Amino acid sequence: MAGGARDPGRSVTSRVLAILGAFDAHHPRLTLTEIAERTGMALSTVHRLAGELEEWRALRRGADGRYQIGRRLWELGQLAPDPLQEVAHPWLQELFGGTGENVHLAVRDGLEVLYVDKVYGKRAVPIVSRTGTRLPMHPTGVGKALLAYEPGWFVGSYLSRPLERPTPHTITEPGRLARELIQVRAQGYATTHEEMTLGSCSAAAPVLVGDRPVAAVGIVVSSRRVRELPRLVDPLLAVAAGIAGDYRAALARP
Repeated sequence: MAGGARDPGRSVTSRVLAILGAFDAHHPRLTLTEIAERTGMALSTVHRLAGELEEWRALRRGADGRYQIGRRLWELGQLAPDPLQEVAHPWLQELFGGTGENVHLAVRDGLEVLYVDKVYGKRAVPIVSRTGTRLPMHPTGVGKALLAYEPGWFVGSYLSRPLERPTPHTITEPGRLARELIQVRAQGYATTHEEMTLGSCSAAAPVLVGDRPVAAVGIVVSSRRVRELPRLVDPLLAVAAGIAGDYRAALARP
């Protein structure tokens, strides 16, 4: 088969994108063999294309021979026109400064939340989210805050899926989760209690532009301090409103 490809109908572009798509939060460093397995492409094809991507700095090869995403892609990502992260970061810093707890910003991407920014300190409780990672919506505070403001058809479609259960405390019953989302929308914020990670709980509020949830701000504390969550709600809501206001202003600028 020409070029060693197992699927000659795929374009070069689709093969390059498949190689880049093989990397994710759970697979940040891969060997050529692992890339070939994850993409379904022949090893010879992966070797050739990975070499070109490395030369272009889209991939970087470590001393152990494993590849990871290169800085060239990070540079290109900074050119994205959406000003959300830029306007939100000072607000996240302010919330962290006032609470000393992990603070993050997430957006919905398909059926998952994508974490786009995070501010944390050495004393904050360890959490699984980090910038660039994806998690399910229903076990996370930011995910619930976003899901509650999505159209009914989207919520219904999401709840009709088999729902992941990261911990024994994760709510996976569609009816119970639907009722909680109604409550989230009524009160303007969401909470979780060891639903994504044992030992941590969270509160999150949507960043609303009009009626559209463009992002959500979350704050995470140790489950031993769950009683402190209520006092964090007001500053959390203020920050979400501040980000929304600055984001609307940024979008209005020519």
